[in-house]
Amino acid sequence: MTRVAVAGFQHETNTFAPIPTTLADFERGGAWPKLSRKEELCDHLRGLNLPLAGFLEHCRVETVPILWTAAEPGGIVCDDAFDRISREIVDGIVESGCDAAYLDLHGAMVTRRHDDAEAELLSRIRQRMGHQFPIAVSLDLHGNLSRRFFDHATVVTVYRTYPHVDIAATGARAAELLERALATPLAKSFQQLDVLIPITAQSTFHSPGRDIYSSLESQRIVSADICLGFPPADIPFCGPSVFTYDDSQIAADRAAAEIAQSIRDAESQFDSRLVSAATAVQMALDGDPEATTVIADPQDNPGAGATSDTTGLLQELLHARVPDAILGMLYDPQVANAAHQAGIGATIHLEIGGKFSQFSKTVKAEVTVVALSDGQFQFSGPMYGGARANLGPMAQLRLTGTGIRLVVGSVRAQNADQEIFRAVGIEPKQHRIICVKSAVHFLADYHRIADRIVFAESPGANPCQLAKIDFKRLRPGMRFIL
Repeated sequence: MTRVAVAGFQHETNTFAPIPTTLADFERGGAWPKLSRKEELCDHLRGLNLPLAGFLEHCRVETVPILWTAAEPGGIVCDDAFDRISREIVDGIVESGCDAAYLDLHGAMVTRRHDDAEAELLSRIRQRMGHQFPIAVSLDLHGNLSRRFFDHATVVTVYRTYPHVDIAATGARAAELLERALATPLAKSFQQLDVLIPITAQSTFHSPGRDIYSSLESQRIVSADICLGFPPADIPFCGPSVFTYDDSQIAADRAAAEIAQSIRDAESQFDSRLVSAATAVQMALDGDPEATTVIADPQDNPGAGATSDTTGLLQELLHARVPDAILGMLYDPQVANAAHQAGIGATIHLEIGGKFSQFSKTVKAEVTVVALSDGQFQFSGPMYGGARANLGPMAQLRLTGTGIRLVVGSVRAQNADQEIFRAVGIEPKQHRIICVKSAVHFLADYHRIADRIVFAESPGANPCQLAKIDFKRLRPGMRFIL
């Protein structure tokens, strides 16, 4: 009977982010589960919106779990962390004696030594298992992939939604595609485009992303997928790529070329949707006072490697004297700990945010501690739903003399789920202005309560105006969608 070794190793690397990603970041978990091994892996991931969970549920042969881990997107991954985790995965595959492997990867991991860490991991497997050993991989929609990666992977599937609500479904498709490839070897084709698309323009909630991904279902080949790329990565193969598989090489090549051309044809339709932070706040104030406006702070999105502690949007709320606003989640362990030490009801003076990057200053304010949490709670939204959060000490703070409430936490995590507010006693829909440290993933949960959604351009380590990024290593001929 066929046996498949399964493992996961996910990281989205922002090479401009100031905080490196260490082994501890992979071990502790946060919005997703902590590092787990063997049968514990199955217990931790079962039922979650994760690729490996979807693969395990739909795979029709015996699986041998090895390891799964993911760290919050951030700066370059330390080589010792990459080497230790990779070694355990490769050794596990070899020792399992399995007939094939499935890897739950991201596609945008960068270390000091490896611009394409996923390609390096596959290369190490190939060195031990040979070039005929079947390897199925699932990837995030934001992968930056090299030809080397494509050559080493037998088959690849990619998320088709952004926000990523089809993560588990992508793992399920990988199981089906691997089964097909094990029965009959597939022809494959790869195309890479010379354009960078801003993160905020990639959403499949809007056109052209929605139309481009919908068209994949109508392709008359075995499988077709697109990575739109992760722009804040200064590496030569940053940008979109297309993967196709079929019984016919001619059909696979034709489909890859057609899909790539459809992206080129839609370039003028991509829109970053950014307005200044001041304009975003004013738009919220000018609207119906009974309406709910969600303001995204995408350039300080921890889900793209940013520090999640910049205060540009907060300062605009203060300047505008907004009557009612909530903002979360601000990454500030010092402030969270100070609030826990002071206790609920205490009034204290704090220096909030601006501690981990050069993008903003701290805000000095008197606050009242309204509520506290240990950061342990269950997500309920479409993306994280079912996952158990582990965000460390959290606090709800009310800024004295204002209508502003902050949620601060001790572990960086993108606010893509309303439970981040509810964990400290805030019901988002009850507030006029909701500010989230997120780029696009928040749409999956927050669009259900928002009357208006605005994307604010406030300083952070995830620049969405690509012409402002100081790229030095992109391949020649790359162009930016502005």
